[in-house]
Amino acid sequence: MTFDHAARLARLAALLPAREVPALLVTSAVNVRYLTGLASSNAAVLVRADGSALLATDNRYIGKARTLGVPAVEASDVAARLAEPGAGIEAASMTVATYRRLGPGLVPLGPVVEELRAVKDDDELELLRTACAITDQAFADVSARVVPGMTERELARLLENRMTELGADKPAFDSIVAAGENGAIPHHAPTDRELRAGDLVTMDFGARYQGYHADMTRTVSLGPPAGWQREIYDLVAAAQRAGRHALAPGASAGDVDRAARSIVAEAGHGEHFRHGLGHGVGLEIHEEPFLGPSRTGRLEDRVPITVEPGVYLPGRGGVRIEDTLVTRAGGPELFTKTSKELLIL
Repeated sequence: MTFDHAARLARLAALLPAREVPALLVTSAVNVRYLTGLASSNAAVLVRADGSALLATDNRYIGKARTLGVPAVEASDVAARLAEPGAGIEAASMTVATYRRLGPGLVPLGPVVEELRAVKDDDELELLRTACAITDQAFADVSARVVPGMTERELARLLENRMTELGADKPAFDSIVAAGENGAIPHHAPTDRELRAGDLVTMDFGARYQGYHADMTRTVSLGPPAGWQREIYDLVAAAQRAGRHALAPGASAGDVDRAARSIVAEAGHGEHFRHGLGHGVGLEIHEEPFLGPSRTGRLEDRVPITVEPGVYLPGRGGVRIEDTLVTRAGGPELFTKTSKELLIL
């Protein structure tokens, strides 16, 4: 896939006068990759308001860097090589030690590049579609193999192995498999706990494809669900539908969260849903924008984002349902298409 990195650099340069800086020193590895195409563990790019840019990396990556169309220099201390008086820096990625070492005059800024990254181009969306399609297929293939006696770890490995067999670079993140009472822990790490008849089992996983991350959660039932299990599943499903339908260009992040959260709260489970409703996805599994009760800002068109409400009952179990979607003027486009009806295995 070929991206228009020159256009990305130009868009960033155009934002700098409003930040009152002559240049931005980009040190986040993900942001350097987004702007230049260089994936590395030691690189930085200086982007100036006049539209010029300079990339720095060490001898491991300089050969690749010089093929990317951005002037590139070799340096081991890339931040020091590119720092200019008055330049902005990425406060979220530069360490305090580096900031102090580079000397006074640099201006800490917020997530400028991250805000650019939130809106995806056609090529990025196609990579995300593929990542989500792999995720969907892995769930379909593996769910047919889930049986009592399998451990959480075994099920997580099956999901991850199947995604790579289907063409994923690797899993987008460490997969979550939470059975029975462990389902009450939103980010439970899989254990040797065996799956048992009567369990709800939550699977939160995704494929990474050419650097782009999918994210999906499904909760299944091993055998017919008990009344309380069906009740909270139906509640979360209703909240998830409301959150999906609220996604639109111009919608506020807080309002989208409230569309889903209010349904859970009105059912008496507000205290059992304490995390944000969702987050952007792309070159990172969690990126701008974020949906939550205190989040500000409005969504734009072409923003991939998750909607993932949950209800977690300590000591009993829980339910989470999550999709990756993209905001569109005519209504959100669903990228993870696996049915959200409760699957009884």
